[in-house]
Order: sequence, then C-alpha cells, then structure tokens
Amino acid sequence: EKLEEEVAQLFPGVTVARMDTDTTHGKNAYEKIISDFQKKKVQILVGTQMLAKGLDFDNVSIVGIVSADGLLNRPDFRSHERGFQLMLQAAGRAGRKNRQGEVVIQTADPGQPVYRYLEATDYEAFYHSQLAERRLFNYPPYKRLISIVFKHKDEHKVELGSAFFAQLLKQSLGEMVLGPNRPLISRIQQYHVRHILLKLDNQLSPAKTRQFIKSVESRFREKQDFKYVMLYFDVDAMG
Repeated sequence: EKLEEEVAQLFPGVTVARMDTDTTHGKNAYEKIISDFQKKKVQILVGTQMLAKGLDFDNVSIVGIVSADGLLNRPDFRSHERGFQLMLQAAGRAGRKNRQGEVVIQTADPGQPVYRYLEATDYEAFYHSQLAERRLFNYPPYKRLISIVFKHKDEHKVELGSAFFAQLLKQSLGEMVLGPNRPLISRIQQYHVRHILLKLDNQLSPAKTRQFIKSVESRFREKQDFKYVMLYFDVDAMG
C-alpha cells in the first residue's frame, strides 16, 4: 500500500493499481484488475508475489522487483532457490512475445551471486552453486532434516524442556543436533516456542531414528514439569 502511494507520487497522471490479498478478496476483483491492466486502463500494477505467478501480460515493458534482498535473506536453507525462482518468474513477465523487456532489481547487495546468475539466466551455474553450499553446511540432499518444535505457555518450562530434550538427543547424535534455538517468532499467541534441528546422515535407518526419537520423547514425558509441553515433529523439513 505504501509502495502504491509512492509510485503514484512519482508518476503523476498515470493510473496505478495494487494487487494483493486485500484488493482481490471481493467478487471478480482479481479479474477486474487483470482486465484493466490488459486494456491499459491501469498503466502501473503494484503487487505481491501473486503478480509473478501464472499471469501472462502482452503489454509489459518493464518489471521492477522491490527489496529483492528480503527474498534471499530469510532463515531458510532454500531461500536462494525460492528467491531465484520467484525473481525469474517475475522477470518473465517483461518483454513477452519476442519483444525485449527490462527488469530492474532493487538491492543493497549487488555483488550477491544470485543476481549474477539471474542476469545471465544461468540455471546450471546456480544449481551447482547451491549444491556446493548445501554440501558445505550439511543440508539436503546431503543430509536429512528433522525439525522439533516445543510450545508451552510457561517460557521457563519450554526453555528447560527443549534443553533437556536436546541433551538426551546429543547422547547418541552428538553434533547432528542443533539447538534449542529461539525462532524469529518466539511467541505465538500465548505460547512460547523453541526449535531443535537434526541434520542426520542419509545412511541412518529412518525406522531406527524414529524409534530412538520416540524413546527420547518417552524419557522427556517422565519429567512432571515437561508433561504438558507440546511437541511437533517435521520429518524431512524443507524450511
């Protein structure tokens, strides 16, 4: 909404529209925005990620990607992959049907290799760079991930409980256990949250791993203080 206002000020006399969940929830609102843009009743369309996906406009000459660094700097090992894919999709909206278009990316880090791969449309080089990075930092496909989430209304209990659970895991898994950590969103409504991440060797038996984690959970539940701490397991977590 703020961006829409600023664009309208920068381009007076030009019709600007916005496409996001707020402007498209009404009946036929989505179709009307698309139709107005196709018919050039709207000259500049500002929107969220939905603009990049599945829309085919004939008359787009320039695409701008604002705050692109935010796509790449999320706490998710797939953030570069997802950011590259999304920006490539957005760039594909410009210059359709054999007409040359222009793509402008706003970044505070122009030396970021992802932008170089985007500029060259070099899928293969990007793919190999991501594989090398994941091998270095022990992420899939070289490791299996299991995310364990702890929730409780009492922050002290969730802190102690997650630390105790990690201690039990490390007795057998050692450095494959990361955490517990406080996530970026460490409180959801009245519940405090902590995370543990397991980076497991692919050679480990899934059945034996599951059996081991279940045994740890049983020992965890034996503690009266942790009896009502909620646990959630995400096997092969993909961020």
